[in-house]
Amino acid sequence: MRLIESKDNALFKRVQRLAHDKRELDGGDQLIWLEGIHLCQMWLERRGLPELAVFEMDRHSDELLELARFLPGHSSVTFNATLMNAVSQVGQGQGIGFIVRVPRGQVWTAPTKRAILLDQVQDPGNVGTVLRTAVAVGLEAVYLTPGCASVWSQKVLRSAQGAHFSIQIHEQVDGVALLEKAALPVLVTSLGPDAQDLYESSLPDQGIWVFGNEGQGVSPALLTKANQCLFIPQAPGVESLNVAIATALCLYEQRRQHSR
Repeated sequence: MRLIESKDNALFKRVQRLAHDKRELDGGDQLIWLEGIHLCQMWLERRGLPELAVFEMDRHSDELLELARFLPGHSSVTFNATLMNAVSQVGQGQGIGFIVRVPRGQVWTAPTKRAILLDQVQDPGNVGTVLRTAVAVGLEAVYLTPGCASVWSQKVLRSAQGAHFSIQIHEQVDGVALLEKAALPVLVTSLGPDAQDLYESSLPDQGIWVFGNEGQGVSPALLTKANQCLFIPQAPGVESLNVAIATALCLYEQRRQHSR
């Protein structure tokens, strides 16, 4: 396994760019940086070998040794601690990172079961948490309109904790076209006068949930496609919930109603 110790090394510079969300495209794919034992393990389990594995010199653990056992030597390198700290995006690095290849711009297909459409949700932490929740309740897919945070950014990857590899994800989706094409009920969170209490409503077993921008909510064009507009009851004086929290409450209420 080759040791790299110079900040002028071309491979180090490439890893550093990817770790700071500098886009690199290769054919029809995007190359990204995954950091940490959990994300790297998930990638190996669900997607296979990385393009490159980077280990930190003198960092040893049973989990790192197990990861290294599955990786061919020619696709692995070692950085000294200074270089690893320079690429790390977390406070306490775990001594491992992968460069991996993800498909870019896949053609989306309409869902046939429960799914989510995120409408201009801009906060990476919210997007990542929604992905993680969607996997937890067994959703088929998550769709994102233009204006949403990039699902492959470092902040979204950290928030989602491997959810990317367990669900269909489609970015840059025309939300109106998706809702028109899918033969499913559309459920929208709204504070409008026609919205019904989530906990007093009968929710369909399958459907597309639409959750909107942190400040503006769901766009008017998507609201017109709603079969049900729902609100989450709150204490007086509280305007709204965080979109990731609202998503979790809605999805688990739907699951509760149909778990029997």
